[in-house]
Amino acid sequence: MKLGVLGPEGTYSEKAARRWRPDAEMVYLADFEAVLTAVADGSVHAGVVPLENSLEGTVPLTMDSLLRLPVKIMAEINEPIRHCLMGRGNGEIKVILSHPQALAQCRQYIREHYPKAEVRTTGSTSHAAKLAQEFQEMAAISGAGAAEKYGLKILARDIQDSDDNITRFAVAGLVDCPRTGRDKTSLAVYLDRDRPGALFDILQEFACRKINLTRIESRPSRRGLGDYYFFIDLEGHTSDPHVKAALQGIEKRSSMTKVLGSYPRA
Repeated sequence: MKLGVLGPEGTYSEKAARRWRPDAEMVYLADFEAVLTAVADGSVHAGVVPLENSLEGTVPLTMDSLLRLPVKIMAEINEPIRHCLMGRGNGEIKVILSHPQALAQCRQYIREHYPKAEVRTTGSTSHAAKLAQEFQEMAAISGAGAAEKYGLKILARDIQDSDDNITRFAVAGLVDCPRTGRDKTSLAVYLDRDRPGALFDILQEFACRKINLTRIESRPSRRGLGDYYFFIDLEGHTSDPHVKAALQGIEKRSSMTKVLGSYPRA
């Protein structure tokens, strides 16, 4: 199996992917959209991308790509995230590099320990580690495995702003997953026009059937200010009768309903 992940080697996406399929061949791609595009066009069998982080919330590029592309979530992986500061270990640190999500998760540490350092974003945490090889004044924020892979010294461990730092990854593919009895379904809903009680009508379809929602979030539709898609995660599978009935009710009340996947809960 070929699995698409964010590259280069050593990213948290790769770590999550190896937990899911240790024997898979990893295909390293430039960003999360590229991973899901490779799934859609058949270049890889599946792709692993982050959905949300316990500190920084949803990963917008992933959600927008799931909405746009004909891929489906097949599984979820909850991966603990432990950031390290790493570098060549000589001289003053003037520049700190990492992916925007990692930098945001370590904001307090950077402010307290390196208030004068220039902070630069990179395409991935492992890309930051690779760049930090080249300059003594640079340090990267990445996972401990990246330090070993790129020959860097770990200068500080567990620098994330909270010990409870977990990223939820999705495995995306082109096939529907069968019901397991312990499932989760992800949806995108578009209401088209704003009116009093529009969102309430959608949520009532779940409440009256005692369907538990584990996440609800709005994302701009890019069609105008104040126009949104709603992303909803719920407990259950689309083949469950009560979930199926709820979806039928929502389709009547919305302009667009897209099932992003029904899959086993992590």
